[in-house]
Amino acid sequence: MPDKERLGVPLGSDPASVRRRLESMERLLERMVVIPGINRPLGLDAILSFIPVAGTTAGAALGAYMAWEAKNLGMSKWQIARMGGNVGADFLLGLIPFVGMIPDFFFRSNTRNLRIVKRHLDRKHPAGATIDVNNRA
Repeated sequence: MPDKERLGVPLGSDPASVRRRLESMERLLERMVVIPGINRPLGLDAILSFIPVAGTTAGAALGAYMAWEAKNLGMSKWQIARMGGNVGADFLLGLIPFVGMIPDFFFRSNTRNLRIVKRHLDRKHPAGATIDVNNRA
């Protein structure tokens, strides 16, 4: 196993490693499994919503990690604020019993935040840019 990678997730602080790490986090939180019949992805964020308050808080903490990684990339305060707003809206709506899972299923704050980070990386670090064949984010 290489020094800078553990379980397929890069541990480096270079933009390419951060990009892969955030893509993995977004996949875990928003698209872990596909619901048969309706072919909609479901992730850990929505599953955690079944646990009142603690699950929503855990989901928000994982979303905040993505914003923290973005801050370390040198993203602007405006971009970080937008990401924080996405996480905050997801958190506040998730606190509503039973109804709170609906925003996790449709709003997908982590996917929105990943899109913000990818735009920044593609502009500021074009060498690490990738072509998304099935750009569903």
